[in-house]
Amino acid sequence: MEDRPDVQNIDLMVLAGFCRNCLSQWYQEAAADHGLAMDKEQARAIVYGMPFSEWKTKYQLDASPEQLAAFAAAQKKHA
Repeated sequence: MEDRPDVQNIDLMVLAGFCRNCLSQWYQEAAADHGLAMDKEQARAIVYGMPFSEWKTKYQLDASPEQLAAFAAAQKKHA
């Protein structure tokens, strides 16, 4: 995931129905299932390859109107 910072989370949500934040939440839950304590930011750093706040500053863009429309349409399919 960290090799493609050009792919925005909204694009992942449209294509797959989940994004990096979802993956980090699942990672955190799996760690807990194995008795490993991990907070949300630690899990996100693993998925993003850096602290989430740093990734957002470097790579996150505002969603375009086209991305927002695609997201809205995808939400109807994934619901």
